[in-house]
Amino acid sequence: MSETMNRVLVAAGLILVLGLAAFLESIGIRAVYLLCIIIGIAMLGEFLYRLWTAPRAVMFNPKNLALFGAFLGLLGIDFVSLLVLGRRPMLLLFILCVICAADICAWLFGRIIGGAKMWESVSEHKTWAGQIFGIIGGTAAAVLYGYLTIGVFAPQLLWIGISVSLLSQYGDLTASFIKRRLKIKDFSRMLGAHGGIIDRFDGWVYVLPLIWLILA
Repeated sequence: MSETMNRVLVAAGLILVLGLAAFLESIGIRAVYLLCIIIGIAMLGEFLYRLWTAPRAVMFNPKNLALFGAFLGLLGIDFVSLLVLGRRPMLLLFILCVICAADICAWLFGRIIGGAKMWESVSEHKTWAGQIFGIIGGTAAAVLYGYLTIGVFAPQLLWIGISVSLLSQYGDLTASFIKRRLKIKDFSRMLGAHGGIIDRFDGWVYVLPLIWLILA
């Protein structure tokens, strides 16, 4: 199976999982909260495993230690944010939908259009075209989510969609920078060509704490 087909199938699987979680929420089962907690635990576990298996020369480099410690702390804050935001399952579902849409569109259109790289020394595949279409895709998902849940077009979701989509891509770049320091391509191969759990959900690294702060 080609890498592209693998990515398409995994993306379709993520969309189905989100749809199932939304359906279960509608019948009173806290599926979104449980799904997010599982993802948060998986991200922490995946990163700790990578630190455990990292070469000593990489792990005990003073600069790397500071970076890895900061990233681990950020993942911890994300997990606490999930615990707090769990009382708002539809907000969590909204975040997941926007970030997944932004991630999929950034990858797809970045691959189709190509063009200038954003920050090649950190991530050799990310392009400005991918970022632009990632923002467009995430914003479209935000507006569509609002329309499906409240039945009307909500203009404020345009700005929220743009902000979440943009911030999610910088979470992606941060994770790419950490992978460079660890000298790995993906955090794991749990999702095949999509990499690991962090590779797919690194977009909420900055989004979750910010939303927690705003709501607080």
